[in-house]
Amino acid sequence: MFDIGFWELMIIGIVVLLVVGPERMPKVAYTAGKWLGKGRSMLQSVKSEIDKEMKSEELKEILEKQKKQLNPLEEVIEETTDTMRDLRNDTDATMSDAEKTFGSSAESYPQFGDSTETLSGDKDSKGKEQNGD
Repeated sequence: MFDIGFWELMIIGIVVLLVVGPERMPKVAYTAGKWLGKGRSMLQSVKSEIDKEMKSEELKEILEKQKKQLNPLEEVIEETTDTMRDLRNDTDATMSDAEKTFGSSAESYPQFGDSTETLSGDKDSKGKEQNGD
């Protein structure tokens, strides 16, 4: 990190020994070690926070990409829903027009699945036409 070699450390040690003295040297070394440990732990916590932020940014980018991929699907679903709604409205309008034209009685036209053949000819229950004979 600082690129300090052996000779630089020796010079720093001699200066500290001369300034502090041999009696207080162990206490200063202990305090310096504590500060160095705290500094390293703070540096490690900052690094871990930066890594977390970078990972969260990557996750946000991934989510944005997925949202962009989902947008066309949502548009297709909306278009299909609109088309189905229009079809239903058209069908309802056609049915109301038919009811106005032919009347609203259910007997006037056969329903799907009815067993009656047609309204024009009278047939008995076996499907034979009845004559006045």
